[in-house]
Amino acid sequence: MKQLIALPQFRAYLTLRFFLACGWHMQALVVAWTVYAITKDPLMLGMVGLAEAIPAIGAALPVGYMVDRMNKKSAVKIACSLIFISAIGTGYLVQPLAINHLGQSTTIFLLLSMVVLNGFARSMYSPAMFAALSIVAPRQDLAQATAIGSGVWQAAMISGPLLGGIIYGQLGVFWAAVSTLISMCIGIVAVFGLPTMPALVRKTIGKGLRDDVLEGLRFIFGHRIILSALSLDLFAVLFGGAVAILPMVADVILHTDASGLGVLRAAPSIGSVLVMAFMSVRPPTKNTFRILLWSVTGFGIATIGFGLSELFWLSVIMLFFVGCFDSVSVVIRHTLLQIHTPDEMRGRVAAANTMFVSSSNEIGSIESGVAAKLIGLVPSIVFGGVMTLVTVGVVKWRIRD
Repeated sequence: MKQLIALPQFRAYLTLRFFLACGWHMQALVVAWTVYAITKDPLMLGMVGLAEAIPAIGAALPVGYMVDRMNKKSAVKIACSLIFISAIGTGYLVQPLAINHLGQSTTIFLLLSMVVLNGFARSMYSPAMFAALSIVAPRQDLAQATAIGSGVWQAAMISGPLLGGIIYGQLGVFWAAVSTLISMCIGIVAVFGLPTMPALVRKTIGKGLRDDVLEGLRFIFGHRIILSALSLDLFAVLFGGAVAILPMVADVILHTDASGLGVLRAAPSIGSVLVMAFMSVRPPTKNTFRILLWSVTGFGIATIGFGLSELFWLSVIMLFFVGCFDSVSVVIRHTLLQIHTPDEMRGRVAAANTMFVSSSNEIGSIESGVAAKLIGLVPSIVFGGVMTLVTVGVVKWRIRD
């Protein structure tokens, strides 16, 4: 680990990943709390997920194709610029003066527009950073580098919501927005410490643009273990993700404020960081798929426990275990992708991965919002945990065939 951390380009990668994500999650908390405060509607919380899913799914494959054909450092710069523009617009729109001036309906529409822009930027940022990891870290250290990178991301998911919730609750929305921009600025400065990362695409004979764009999907569907790992993550997050409706849980069931929401949103990441710290020292190398199945099973059980809890401290504990089990799945999936993906296809495979998993977070937000609206808050969370367990059973049965 010391040899990895000693590499300047890897440190720049981690700095960018942490501070940009920290600001990102502060912004997400502020947006979620503002939308819920205005509407008091779980369905509108789901619409925030939909706004981010549309560009994540629609732009993922063509943007991944572009990333493979351009300097990865330039791609990261473009994505960071769009994310920062989105943060500036969001910071203005969540201010009470702006809401009063524009009106609630217009404010919600413009906030969702900023989320769409952010989602498009993420469709470029994710494959570019995925490709960058194999350049800033030696190939023999990719499993450890993946665990460290994922741990840093999860650390940002702790710091962002905690700081965002505390600042929002104690100092107000203005300073929460300012803190978001400061964190993002620090991350964006780190981009200049990344090495030049030119395109590594081979010239293909007899292949058109459409075939090239879809090559990442074909690679994943042709690799049974990777496909199974992605499917587990997709359906677990799709049905088991209750993050989108946490503002409603915090308000209606746990009777807490924005500071309490920050603790709830940070709890899964605390569990993830602890587990990933362990896996960065002892990465899973044996029986990885069996470990993956057990971890997703634990994720489903912890989700059910969270749905049934009416105590703040118990809910925090259940979310902590949700993060613990989820982190195992994340590390195994990313390690499989890093090891088996050819260098010249990393952007497209990462884009396809975004369609499978990253977008499932946003689509899961829609599912959570719709389910909470139709069957109630608690039944929707429990239903998601049960469906996660069903998914594990189906995947295990399919793998045995």
